[in-house]
Amino acid sequence: MYFSELDSGAASGKPALPPRSYEDKALLRAAAALNQELSRAKPAIYWTDMLFSAALGYAGLFVAMTAPSMGVAIAGALAAMLLLYRASSFIHEISHLKPDAVPGFHTVWNLIAGVPLMIPSFMYEGVHTLHHHRARYGTVDDPEYLPLSRMRTGTLAVFMAAAALAPIGFLIRHAVLVPLSLLSPRLRGAVMEKYSALAINPQFRRPAPDAKLRRSWALWEGVASLWSVGLIALVAAGVVPVRAFLVYLAVLSGAMIVNQVRTLVAHLWENDGEEMSITAQYLDSVNVPPPGYLPVLWAPVGLRYHAIHHLLPGLPYHALGEAHRRLIAAMPEGTSYHRANYRSLRAMVMRLVRASRMAGRG
Repeated sequence: MYFSELDSGAASGKPALPPRSYEDKALLRAAAALNQELSRAKPAIYWTDMLFSAALGYAGLFVAMTAPSMGVAIAGALAAMLLLYRASSFIHEISHLKPDAVPGFHTVWNLIAGVPLMIPSFMYEGVHTLHHHRARYGTVDDPEYLPLSRMRTGTLAVFMAAAALAPIGFLIRHAVLVPLSLLSPRLRGAVMEKYSALAINPQFRRPAPDAKLRRSWALWEGVASLWSVGLIALVAAGVVPVRAFLVYLAVLSGAMIVNQVRTLVAHLWENDGEEMSITAQYLDSVNVPPPGYLPVLWAPVGLRYHAIHHLLPGLPYHALGEAHRRLIAAMPEGTSYHRANYRSLRAMVMRLVRASRMAGRG
């Protein structure tokens, strides 16, 4: 059995990890070999998966907005939440894809998912890659890291509440702050630094984008602002029913909550700000591989292999399962690779809650 003892009933619930400076050279060599073999993105898989998820998700959203039966409406809303969450998760792939690896995908994804779901790609591009920076991971300069295992339980509640309210925050950003910021350089600076990144670290301040990203940012921010202002205007005019608008916000909020739960178990969140080796970053991250099937829903588009992703950030999502199978076969039982594999969402959430309670008592 190759699952970590963290999820197999170990009394401590926390196996000892090697020093943060330790590098497992055998693991890194095996990963590098896979990177050469599996790094080519397959456009047919990207297009089919994303378009199919979006189409079914919007169909479910339509059912939730219009069904006379409460049961049917709830079923539609749940389907929409999970499918649109999957479609939106391609923002992660976009942040890693090489230019022209999947021609046209960036534009089409923004049009059918990024803008309607109020998370245009510029909010992740140039941000998420900082999380993979060798010297930034787990430090105060990492936009996607908080030492949650060392924080009190109340922090987890605030963390989840922020996700639930995120769609309202996005609507305010795109419909109110962006237009106003065109009139105020000071406000514009604040919007760009503080409110233009899908980040969880409240201390993170987004650096200025390069010329290429600045052009893309301006385009998609403008489109997202027009979408949000237009949506509010249509609701105010009675063209879009209030019920439909509230269902839309509720579905987006549900998707954000699922993603935030996934984020809770994406890492062990134990680093206290020190620089970490690649191996240490891998061991601080989490895979939830088969035989479980539920991760397909709450960690879609390869996110169930989050630890492998930190070893091989350039690997396309459809190759991560094969990379896992090869690494399991190549690395002996008890070596570093096996220690980042866990059984279930529930066990990881409970582990984090226990750690937070201990932090509170300390």
